[in-house]
Amino acid sequence: MVNPKELDYLYVLKALDEIPFGVGKKLLVDFLQGKETNDSITRNKLNHKQNFGILAYDQSDLNNMIDNLLLNDLIHMSSINGNRFWKVMELTAKGKQEINTPSLYKRKLSFNFREKETAITENDKKLFEAFGIFLSRFNDEQKKSIISNKNHILCIAGAGSGKTTVLTKRIEFLVNYRSVDPDKILAITFTRKARQEMQTRISNNPLLDSVSVETFNSFCEKILKKNASFIYEKPVRVINYRDRFMIISNALSKLSINMNQAIDTYFSFAQKRGKNQEQLANIFMNDCFFIRDYFKFKNKPIERYSFDLIDPEHEKSVKITIEVCKYIESYMKNHGLRDFADQLIDTLVFFEKHKELIPGFDHILIDEYQDINSTQIKLIDILSPKNLFCVGDPRQSVYGWRGSDIRHILNFEDEHKDCDIITLTKNYRSSKHVVSLINSSIKSLGLADLKSTLEGKKDICLLKFNTEDAEFEFIIQRILSSNLQRNEIFVLARTNRQLNELSNTMKLRGIKHVLRSDDMRKNIYAGKNDITLATIHSIKGLEAQMVFVAGCNSANFPCKGSEHPVIEMVKVEEYDKEEEERRLFYVAISRAKNHLYLTYSGKKPTNFITSDMLKIIEEKKVNIPFKESIEVNTNKSKDVMARLKDWRKDISDNHNIPAFMILHDRTLIDIAQRMPMTSNDLEQIHGLGPTKILRYGEEILSIIHS
Repeated sequence: MVNPKELDYLYVLKALDEIPFGVGKKLLVDFLQGKETNDSITRNKLNHKQNFGILAYDQSDLNNMIDNLLLNDLIHMSSINGNRFWKVMELTAKGKQEINTPSLYKRKLSFNFREKETAITENDKKLFEAFGIFLSRFNDEQKKSIISNKNHILCIAGAGSGKTTVLTKRIEFLVNYRSVDPDKILAITFTRKARQEMQTRISNNPLLDSVSVETFNSFCEKILKKNASFIYEKPVRVINYRDRFMIISNALSKLSINMNQAIDTYFSFAQKRGKNQEQLANIFMNDCFFIRDYFKFKNKPIERYSFDLIDPEHEKSVKITIEVCKYIESYMKNHGLRDFADQLIDTLVFFEKHKELIPGFDHILIDEYQDINSTQIKLIDILSPKNLFCVGDPRQSVYGWRGSDIRHILNFEDEHKDCDIITLTKNYRSSKHVVSLINSSIKSLGLADLKSTLEGKKDICLLKFNTEDAEFEFIIQRILSSNLQRNEIFVLARTNRQLNELSNTMKLRGIKHVLRSDDMRKNIYAGKNDITLATIHSIKGLEAQMVFVAGCNSANFPCKGSEHPVIEMVKVEEYDKEEEERRLFYVAISRAKNHLYLTYSGKKPTNFITSDMLKIIEEKKVNIPFKESIEVNTNKSKDVMARLKDWRKDISDNHNIPAFMILHDRTLIDIAQRMPMTSNDLEQIHGLGPTKILRYGEEILSIIHS
């Protein structure tokens, strides 16, 4: 049964459809609230329209509703009168379709899923007792997950509830107590790290040596290697990073453009901010391979008509991407190269042709089931195990943009009748204060609360700063003053830009850290005990005593911009983007064991921090100045920094304007660290927009070259 309030967003779309011109957010909100005091409403007789005053929501709620529609591409902002700074809202083609056939409300978790409390029967308790010491350290829900005799089991495991422990203990139970042949057990997950973790946990028991523990990728690779003569006419191998970069370079060369030109076409100025050429080249390369794989999975041609509606400003990007993707496909086929998409598809095709060679597994156990996609489901269906055990958490489904389909975990009971749905809600990671906060953060999703098992002193703060520089300065000072081991400290950010800027500042201070971004991972300084800096996607599954979540404002949560412009045009979305962004915020704060600092600069924090959450959080405004003098590592950098400051002082004195209004210290530091050699390099510098590059670019470069 649909709650009528879940459909109220349709009135926003109908209002935009009804108003005969593009409108700003304020006018739209006033129209929906029925405010005749707005001169534009009365002058244009909008107060006579059917949907005038249709929604009795306050301004904040309506703003959130509009933001959700923008995020889900049902509304878009467009420039008028040739002025790119004057933006108005209009319905997209998807928005018009939504009015006639509503679907957005169906993508919400609360519409699709109701968690059930796990029933522990008297018979269950007797069984638990019978297994004595084997199960003694587990709670009742974990025990039931480990020994349930149902053929199909879904274990909904909240953050910190011991899901990997339960999965590996179930394997031990199947072999030791159910006499299952370990050769007939396949445990499968998504990443090499998760696979290694599983292998480590079962390695202590020699009886489990022949259990297959794989990623989807490694499983397909082994099948293809074993049966290569059936599948390939010539030798093939898995593509590596060098191959990928060489293929992209060749493709661009064929188009008579270089990587820098491709980057300038593909990314907007804002998307390039805070990233160097290497990072931008990696994103472009990964996007091209992703799009090639996406069309391969969908069995669709890589042609212009296969894309959704495209803004004129992205037309060149799409054209380049299509040509590069076609080259990738041709080159890989001709040179016997394959990637994960090829391996998965080739394995499916092989199994369909040679059903007699499909390996027989009696039990398949799948970790992180919320991240599974439709093609991986096809593989599981072909393997057709009698017993399927899946562990996952809808709260942590954050890869919809990459093709993961949350519907598989939500609809498990429909797909597998007479299954056991077991819910793990006891959190063994975080203090009761952190658990209370993470529960509150996703209250609107309609999922069961996690239960705290740990006490701990309350140390959760929301900290407001005047500038992002001051925000970063606080994070650095708090880390340096902490007695915790450095590998027990995470600094998380929503975007690579924030991460790179904070990393650059830390490099200038000589602070050891590990940088984990969505597109690459590298140690800035070699060391076993470094702070981890990471994007939230890349840190999923890990935990630390102290966690900083930087940039907790409305610009980052939800993240409205995209670093992958063309990918946005090929995805057929089956999820609510705002909900996925909310789940990503949940993933971030649920990494913390005891100490959690949410920091932001700007007018107000993200709306993901609700009024109920603010009752748990200690909220402070922090006036911390950005350090005027920061150590720069090399003599040359120190020299450049000194000359830049002298140059800035001369301009300041001559024009009688404050030095920071010319260029901020943070910008000077970035210049001294990166040593830009061309005007293109200057575009990567923090705080240097087109106007300042035009005004000061030549002088800055001359200082560096001299």
